[in-house]
Amino acid sequence: MRRFFTSCLLTALCSFLPTMLTAQELNCKVKVTHAQVQATNTSVFETLETAIREFMNNRSWTELQYAPEERIDCSLTINVQQYKSEDNAFQCELLYQLTRPVYNSSYNSVVFSMRDKAFHFIYKEYDPLEFNINNMTDNLTAMLAYYAYLFIGLDLDTFSPMGGTDVLQQAASIVNNMQSSGEPGWKAYDDNRNRHGIIDDYLDGAMEPLRQLFYKYHRQGLDEMANNPDRGRTAISESIELLDEAHGNKPLSDWPVMFTDYKRDEIVNIYRQQHGTAAEREKVQSILSNINASQSREWTKITK
Repeated sequence: MRRFFTSCLLTALCSFLPTMLTAQELNCKVKVTHAQVQATNTSVFETLETAIREFMNNRSWTELQYAPEERIDCSLTINVQQYKSEDNAFQCELLYQLTRPVYNSSYNSVVFSMRDKAFHFIYKEYDPLEFNINNMTDNLTAMLAYYAYLFIGLDLDTFSPMGGTDVLQQAASIVNNMQSSGEPGWKAYDDNRNRHGIIDDYLDGAMEPLRQLFYKYHRQGLDEMANNPDRGRTAISESIELLDEAHGNKPLSDWPVMFTDYKRDEIVNIYRQQHGTAAEREKVQSILSNINASQSREWTKITK
C-alpha cells in the first residue's frame, strides 16, 4: 500500500510509466474562516485560501516520487481573529490535521492533530507566496513550509521505522532559521506545543520509542487489522508499551499526552467489547491512565 509498495516497485515502474508519478507530496485541504472579523473586502480571505492551497499542493517539497493516489491527506483550517487591512496583518489560529488511510479498509486514521494559537503573518492580496529555505524572510511561507515538512515526515514515519528523519530535519531547520525573526511560535520554551516544541521534542533521542510507535501502531497494527485482527491488535498493544517507554524517558514531554488525546476514540474502539485478553486490556488501560489521567473515564471502556 502507498509508499510501502511504491518503494519496492519504483525502480521498475518509473522507466516504463514515467507519467504516472508526480513530485507533489501533499493533498492539503485549506479553509480560511473570518466570522470574527468585520471587513468590507472579504475577497482577501478567499484569495489567501487559494494561495495557501496552491502553495501547499503544487510544490515539490522533497525528491520523493508520489503517484496521485499516494498523496498525503492533510488539512489546514485558519480562523482569522484579527485583520488590519491598512497593514495587511493577520492574527489567526490554525487547526491542522494529518490523516492516513488504513490498508484494506475505507478508514482514515488521524496521525497528528494540533492547534497553532500564534499563526500570525502579513499578507497582501495577490502577492505571490514564495519560499526559499536558505533565505526565509516571510513568516507565512515559513510556517506553511514547516507544516508541509512536518506532515510528510510524520507520514513517512508510519511507513518505515523513523523513515521521515531527513524530512523532519527540514522542519527543524526552518525553526532554527526563524529564531531571530521575533515572530511568535518559533521560540524555545515559550510553549511546549508551539512549532519549536513539537519538532524539537519529536526529534529528541529520548523520544525514539515514540517514533518507533508511529510505525508499529500504523503499519504493523492498523494496516494488519483487516487481515489478522489479533496480530494487528497485538502490535498496537506493543506500540502502547513504546509510548510508555517514551513517557518514562521524558516525563515532561507533551507528545505522549497529545498522542493519546487525538487517538483516544480509535484506541478505545480497538479494545472494547472484550477484544484482546483481559491482561492485555488491563495493561493498556493502566499505561494510558498513567500517561493521560484526564481521559481516565474513556480508558475504563477498554476493560469493560
